[in-house]
Amino acid sequence: MSTSDTTTPATSGPADALPDYAPVPKSSFGPALNEQGYYVGRVERNLYWVTDGVYQAAFLTTPDGVVLFDAPPSIGHNLQRAIDEIARANGVSNKVTYLVHTHHHADHGGASSLFGKDVVRIGHEETRRLLLRDDDPARPAPEETFSDRRTLEIGGERIELAWHGANHTPDNSVIHFPEHDALMMVDIVNVGWVPVYVVNLSDDIPGYLGMPATALTYPWKTLISGHLGRLGTRDDVILHQQYMADLEASAKTALATVDPTPYFQKYGAVGNMWGAVKAYLNAVGEATAAPVIEKYTGVLAAADVFTPDVAFWLMESMRLNRGIGLQVHP
Repeated sequence: MSTSDTTTPATSGPADALPDYAPVPKSSFGPALNEQGYYVGRVERNLYWVTDGVYQAAFLTTPDGVVLFDAPPSIGHNLQRAIDEIARANGVSNKVTYLVHTHHHADHGGASSLFGKDVVRIGHEETRRLLLRDDDPARPAPEETFSDRRTLEIGGERIELAWHGANHTPDNSVIHFPEHDALMMVDIVNVGWVPVYVVNLSDDIPGYLGMPATALTYPWKTLISGHLGRLGTRDDVILHQQYMADLEASAKTALATVDPTPYFQKYGAVGNMWGAVKAYLNAVGEATAAPVIEKYTGVLAAADVFTPDVAFWLMESMRLNRGIGLQVHP
């Protein structure tokens, strides 16, 4: 065979082995990003939000400077670019004078150091403790703290901070903007999308489950959720509650109906008790997820992607925190 007859065999890359998922509903998408990779828009009056399509932050423009709420590193320097854009358009100061943390996680505060040492940083007292513990130069600990509630009066604006107990993290707090009909509650409701791993990577799953109802006790019409590409409404929070309630109901059914006998017979016979436990709990998790995936595919984005993981950890929380599915030996 001549060299001209030789063909190079086709090769497959990692993308060829990746699974296909259900299409993302149009309602789950937010506005298009600009050439710099961000979108900045008005929430109401002088309250604005910024997103890169995955993370969100917010800011208020005031006579006393800009008050920034969270500083996700994925948005990074685009935070200041967004602020500059609004400041130029409205003829106001672009200087960030205050930075308020919702919680200590680096994915929401890792760009804090970009705003220098003169910024007044504010957060829950546990946020300060955890940031001092983590000793991350990108996330200076807040100098000003609160325990349960604090009202900030900055540049004629009223900002209400509140901690309602451990949930996503021990320090995760909500920020209410009563004069802007808005609430910032991060890492609880992913607007238009399902939660991710371990019930949205939550330290306290029962606390996480209670936060949407707490949010609905506040008067607001716009939710800044900290993630993904659009703002939320009260209906989005209610839809999230329905999704989680359906998962709880499905988990109760699965825990009551999935028979552990075959798993313990197979693996117990060789003394591999962890093998038996894993097989049984995986079966319960799969049974929990299946009807919820079917119901919410096309309603909430990534229902087929993350529901199995969320279902498993919600089921485990129900077992360990509420005793559901656990029986006392006779």
